[in-house]
Amino acid sequence: MSSRPRFVALGAAALLTLSLTACGSDSESADAATCPGGTIRFGVEPYEDPAKLTPAYQVLAKALQTTLDCPVELKVVDDYSAEVLAMRNDQLEIAQFGPLGYVFASQQAGAEPLVSFADANGKLTTYTAGIWVPKDSPIKTVADLRGRSLALGGVGSTSGDALPRYALREAGLKDSDVKIDYAGGHPEALLALTNGKVDAAQINSQQLATAKAEGSFDESRFGQLWKSEPIPNDPITVRGNLDPAFKERVRTALLELSPADVAKVGAFLDVDPPGPLAQVDEQTYQPLFELASTLGLSEGDV
Repeated sequence: MSSRPRFVALGAAALLTLSLTACGSDSESADAATCPGGTIRFGVEPYEDPAKLTPAYQVLAKALQTTLDCPVELKVVDDYSAEVLAMRNDQLEIAQFGPLGYVFASQQAGAEPLVSFADANGKLTTYTAGIWVPKDSPIKTVADLRGRSLALGGVGSTSGDALPRYALREAGLKDSDVKIDYAGGHPEALLALTNGKVDAAQINSQQLATAKAEGSFDESRFGQLWKSEPIPNDPITVRGNLDPAFKERVRTALLELSPADVAKVGAFLDVDPPGPLAQVDEQTYQPLFELASTLGLSEGDV
C-alpha cells in the first residue's frame, strides 16, 4: 500500500516546542555559520494526533541533530498554516509539509524541497486520497453525493480537502451541492463515517493503514467510492533565504540518515519497510502546483 496525505489548512496557532539535548556542539557555542541562530528549528504538520507524532519525530530529529552536528529543536504545530507562517517569519529552518502545503510554503516562505520518504528499494513513496461510504449505502458514484454529507479532514489538506473537492468537480458537482463537514483532521473524518454521523468521508491511504493497524476501521463494512492518482509523499524542506552551503549540508545530513532513524515516522506515512530518505525537487511536486491552479487556490487559502 502507498503512503499518505494532506496540504495546509488555515489560521495561526501556537507551536508545541520540544527541545532536544544537543549531541555535539553546545547550543551556546554553536557556530552560527554552521548552525544558523545556534539552533535548527524543525517544523512538522499535525497530520495525526501530535501526541502520537511527537515521539516518532523526536527519533528523526535526534538523528538529524547528530548527523548535522547542530542542536535541533522539534516544533509540532497545532495548525497546518502555523507552519507556513513560522517559516515565512524565519522561525523555522526546516519543515515537513504535506504536498499541497509545500506548494503554498514555496510561494509564501520560499520553502525548498530536499528529501522525502522512500521504500526499502529507494523508490519515492506515494499515497492516495479516497472517498468512502458504508457498504450498504445507496451512494454508488461521486455524483450520488449530491445533497449528502461528506466529512473532509481540514481546509487546505491535499487528500483531506483539495483532491476530494476536485473529485466533486470532475463529477459535475459544486461544493454547494454537497453538505461538506470539515471534521478537524484525518482521524476525525474517519470517525465521523464509522460513527454514522455522515454519509461519506475522505480517508487517505495513510490514515486507512493506521486505522486498520489500530483495529479502529473494519474495511469489510465500507467501500471506496473514489480513489485519486498517487501523490508523492511529504517533502522535508529548508527555508529558501538561508545560506546555500547550509542548505546543502542539511540535504546531505538528511540523506545520510538510516532507515531506522526514519522508521517510526515512516509508519505514520504507510512506508513499511522504509529505506533512506530520497532526494526530491520542485518538479517532483509539479502536479500539486497544477492542482492548486485548477482549483483556483492561492496564497490566500492558507
